Amino acid sequence: MRILVIGTRGIPNIPGGVEKHCEELFPRIAARGHEVMLVRRAAYVNDGLKSWRGVELVDCYTPRRKAFEAITHTFLALMAARKYKPDVIHIHAIGPSLLTPFARLMGYPVVVTNHGPDYDRQKWGQLAKFMLRLGEKMGGLFASEVIVISTVIADIIKRRCHRESNLIYNGVPLPVKSETDGYIRKLNVEQGRYILAVARLVPEKGLHDLLSAFEHLGPDLKLVIAGDADHESEYSRELKARAAANPFVVMTGYVTGEPLNQLYTHAGLFVLPSYHEGLPIVLLEAMSYGLSVLVSDIPANKEIGLPQERYFKCGDVNDLKEKMIALTERTSTLEEREEFRRQIETKYNWDYIADQTITVYQKALRQ
Repeated sequence: MRILVIGTRGIPNIPGGVEKHCEELFPRIAARGHEVMLVRRAAYVNDGLKSWRGVELVDCYTPRRKAFEAITHTFLALMAARKYKPDVIHIHAIGPSLLTPFARLMGYPVVVTNHGPDYDRQKWGQLAKFMLRLGEKMGGLFASEVIVISTVIADIIKRRCHRESNLIYNGVPLPVKSETDGYIRKLNVEQGRYILAVARLVPEKGLHDLLSAFEHLGPDLKLVIAGDADHESEYSRELKARAAANPFVVMTGYVTGEPLNQLYTHAGLFVLPSYHEGLPIVLLEAMSYGLSVLVSDIPANKEIGLPQERYFKCGDVNDLKEKMIALTERTSTLEEREEFRRQIETKYNWDYIADQTITVYQKALRQ
């Protein structure tokens, strides 16, 4: 089977939830004997790679402007599809899904993965929100098959598009924990004595709430925020200024590989204060390390099924502060850490996810 993948910025080592999803999924599908061609947004890549772990990489022009980036790239990628003659086109996210009818008119079976209602993100204006809702609708109505990553999204598709979808969760691999701490020592933080957040610097990630809550914690802890903004904004500049004014806050920018491994391995607590998620890969990553976690009580986070004390009321800075204090004052038990890792290994296993995705492709081809 020849599969053309559209909708991601690209792989490997490009930040973003959809990007991590594709980075794990498509090499596994390629390893099962299928040809996978993944179209990358040229503005985000400069590695010169033509293939990676069995996936053919196709770089395509993209204007790096958030209002036009996804839709322009999707159109150009579909134009390139004629050259590659795929059996199935796989479109990721609801913005690119706006062109699902066009892809079907070109004669291709189309699988759409809905990673969540992006129109809930605070960065979008009213026109952008309308277009994203339309993209969700077009993908839901016209795709040969729809994949959703949570029951929350499945309910949206059933309500808005009157169809069933294929529930396939996000996944994470079980990591090999780092045995060194050189990177965190460079940051001047100690093992077990810092709170970790991994997120893009956008309003819906709630990092402003985390900074406000952290200001009330004692001086024996530090806060490390790993991430940056795809597009610099007033919000990201204000967030960086607030962090710079607090000597106990460290902002690393985007990190991957061994530095990120060390941050997860040695953190005392992981916090995800999001207002919006599809199914948060960073939370699954933290759980895969057996980390103590604290997350907002939005539906996507609640779907993970954590103990109640690991949720705080979304947007409530005081509740976030109280829960952080409570969790930093006690150490997770070995049983808790092992349960998190067992949950990742069974429910969020990428090899199982790859097999499920191939089954969906086969369903699309039979239509």
